[in-house]
Amino acid sequence: MKCILMNKNTEVLVAEYDVELSAFTKIYEVKNIDYAPLIIKNAYLKDKNIRTELTDWFVGRGIPSFRDDLDLLLAKLGVTTAKELLDKAFGLSLSDQYWIKPFDTNIYYKDINFFEHDFKDTDFTNAIFSNSNDYSTKLSLISPNNTTDGRLKKTWIIENNKRYLLKGGYKNEVMQPFNEVLASMVCESLDFYHTKYELATISDKIVSKCECFINENTELITAHQILHNNCDKANAYLEYIKILESHGIKDARERIEDMFILDFIIMNEDRHLNNFGIIRDVNTLKWLDVAPLYDNGQSLNILDYNDDEVIIKGEGRFFYNIENFDNITKYVKDFKRYDLTKLDGVVEDFENLLYKYQKITNMTDRRINKLCTLLHSRIIRLKNIQREEIKNI
Repeated sequence: MKCILMNKNTEVLVAEYDVELSAFTKIYEVKNIDYAPLIIKNAYLKDKNIRTELTDWFVGRGIPSFRDDLDLLLAKLGVTTAKELLDKAFGLSLSDQYWIKPFDTNIYYKDINFFEHDFKDTDFTNAIFSNSNDYSTKLSLISPNNTTDGRLKKTWIIENNKRYLLKGGYKNEVMQPFNEVLASMVCESLDFYHTKYELATISDKIVSKCECFINENTELITAHQILHNNCDKANAYLEYIKILESHGIKDARERIEDMFILDFIIMNEDRHLNNFGIIRDVNTLKWLDVAPLYDNGQSLNILDYNDDEVIIKGEGRFFYNIENFDNITKYVKDFKRYDLTKLDGVVEDFENLLYKYQKITNMTDRRINKLCTLLHSRIIRLKNIQREEIKNI
């Protein structure tokens, strides 16, 4: 299929896309490389094979093979692999404005994008979160749900003309949605720029719910895209800050430090390069801001929980490395700017939230107590680190 990669209304390049292979097999013409996904533009400027990079980028924006209960979802959708969904609905997403336009057609972004046009969400939501094995309902493939990454079950819905992402826990684990709300509590207390999460109940399952922070004029560019083949991995943090500042984001360092503080408090083990980044205007290509903090579910020892101990230390991702959380706080230049007394009351609020939904989650009193003890210990430890840092100035 000959097609044009579009960024909203701008033609980026003309290519051949093989539907069966889910791959771009030929680049016919590059038209506006500046409007390409940043990872493609950087590859082009370094004379790399952008056909391969284009395929990797396109496949990477789809549902991954490790999505929880993917086989059941695909059966309900009537497809064999998740890659078959990539070119459905023109490859449109709610994270950016890229789409695949069939060559020599008169299709316009304003007529098809999911920011301005509704999509059927009820059937897909039920297919994702219900326990039913009913395959009789034919689900619409005209949906932004074709382009959602990550292993957790998730779906986009529309409420009052706003787009919200629902995201569940992993298999029998229920904590991910609660950790997202906890992150919101911490961010609100410390005045961090963040995506607000709340809880919702779908088919007797607890899910997190957040509003889309991208609109029809912006896109999310992840740290992975910014740094891929574009930095010395040993100095990735400093180079990342330098790149953002060179594009006019003056408070880049402070905003990343806020992320370090949040991850320390909640012990977020999964701050990988695809769950933080920047927001860019797709019309002017101006870098607008650091993206609000989002995707915080893998926290509070969710992978290592047991009934016998409370693990009060841990390791998190620091760009391309894994480091002790205590060490990551050493990259914070000015601890004095944080009023950690604002965290007083967060533990109690989190405890109340866990008990509020206890009949649905079946979480034991013991686990709730351990989680709150852990959270309390993290806040106390951060206050002690801050006290020592200020004393040594």
